[in-house]
Amino acid sequence: MSLKVVEYPAVWIAGAACSGCSVSLLNAINPSIQNVLIDPVLPGKHVSLRFHATVMAGQGEPVLKVLKDTASQKPGKYILMVEGAVPTAENGLYCTLGEIDGKEVTMKDMMAELAVDAFAVMAMGTCSSYGGIPSGAPNPTGAVSVMEFFKNEGISTPLINIPGCPPHPDWMVGTIAHVLLNGLPLADDLDEKLRPRTFFNNLIHDNCPRRAYFDAGQFARHTSEPGCLYEIGCKGPYSYADCPSRHWNNGVNWCIGSGAQCIGCVEPDFPDKFAPMFKKLDENTLERFKIKTR
Repeated sequence: MSLKVVEYPAVWIAGAACSGCSVSLLNAINPSIQNVLIDPVLPGKHVSLRFHATVMAGQGEPVLKVLKDTASQKPGKYILMVEGAVPTAENGLYCTLGEIDGKEVTMKDMMAELAVDAFAVMAMGTCSSYGGIPSGAPNPTGAVSVMEFFKNEGISTPLINIPGCPPHPDWMVGTIAHVLLNGLPLADDLDEKLRPRTFFNNLIHDNCPRRAYFDAGQFARHTSEPGCLYEIGCKGPYSYADCPSRHWNNGVNWCIGSGAQCIGCVEPDFPDKFAPMFKKLDENTLERFKIKTR
């Protein structure tokens, strides 16, 4: 007897971003992106990616129609994935997804239309989760995070933040698989920043292989030197992610493993409040921005 496969519609839209989150997703290894798009992510459950401007071959009005039809034909049944911040200045004209009948379709308007009727919204990357680089001062485009956009627009659709610049592909695929397997996360499944605890529960500093250097007071003066990297700007003591155990590029390495400091890209304070990257945060900065320490 063949197993009946249930299709879960999903759409991926991008705003103020560099497409790095899409590139990271395409580098998924186990499962591969081919498995994610073609095979059931879980037995009997398949993600039907109906719109992704970077991946799809289609273009123009026909694919925008598919995007809008998903909202009207599958209300409450599709997953909306958002890459990048949402530009809101000048009524959103700093970022458009295309045109329909000669009229520009802005990211801002499409977000408002799609988010309201989605089963869940996943903010992929720090730009969509917390504003990231596009919302950095002076922010002329009025770029905001999905979370802030929801607050401004009065949208209450369940939201999951998967930050990172970019996020690890496992974080994205793993979160999608969790939703398909268990439904929406419970309150305890997410931290206060709406991140899945499965991936963002532990402080990088606590699991850093250079932690013994920190405890012994041995600090590096330059990248790639032995010693703790805290004095040259490592943000591991303020950042929660499983990078020390998961590693990147199919488990090959990670920032600190390559001799560079953690830049705190999974935190709402990135990048403005964590700048400059190669300078230790002083007590005045920590107090001024209310950055939590441990």
